Amino acid sequence: MEGLWLVVLVIFAMALSVESQLKTGFYSSSCPKAEAIVRSTVESYFKKDPTIAAGLLRLHFHDCFVQGCDGSRYLPSPLESIAVQKQKFADKGLDDHDLVTLVGGHTLGQTRCQFIRYRLYNFTATGNADPTINQSLLSQLRALCPNNGDGTIPVPLDKDSQTDFDTSFFKNVRDGNGVLESDQRLWDDAATRHVVKKYAGAIRGLLGLRFDVEFRQAFVKMSSIDVKTGTNGKIRKACSKFN
Repeated sequence: MEGLWLVVLVIFAMALSVESQLKTGFYSSSCPKAEAIVRSTVESYFKKDPTIAAGLLRLHFHDCFVQGCDGSRYLPSPLESIAVQKQKFADKGLDDHDLVTLVGGHTLGQTRCQFIRYRLYNFTATGNADPTINQSLLSQLRALCPNNGDGTIPVPLDKDSQTDFDTSFFKNVRDGNGVLESDQRLWDDAATRHVVKKYAGAIRGLLGLRFDVEFRQAFVKMSSIDVKTGTNGKIRKACSKFN
């Protein structure tokens, strides 16, 4: 049910008061049940296909970072260094804590063999694997993604609990089990490593970081990026592209 909680979060991130123009109940006059309708519809689809949680996260993340059709250069890439990732988030008003927390959304979802094969067989054109990959994970990934094999094979981003919204992703990064290079690079930088350690540790609540609470706050903060209201925005005919 953690995935369902995340779907609900995606919906309400657009309704919470993160800017003066955004508020719960905005449609109370024109469409009083708008938020309830959206929530119930998404919940019903989630029960049929839990993988939509990761898809909705990805869609919302991309919308917050990209404000034009040629937006790929603004999005964090799985090949980028931690310095580049930090700068891209900073350019959007997000700090290092937000970066680690939001990347933790990779506790759900998948990538594909074509995006990680270079780490398994020819990292930095050496003909060898990325030395930061845990050897056990390397064996698993090579079995799943043979060299010159099908690049479209899906690969879970969280090898331990890909359908649960939990902290296992951070434990994987700590142990060298990050699937994407950009995820594993969180361990290379002192500032981001500090946050990873807090999420991966045993202490929760008042003395430690609660990932579910911190993620909600970071997600709402991200949702306030370059918000368009009134005639400045458009209702998309297709959610995946601009009109």
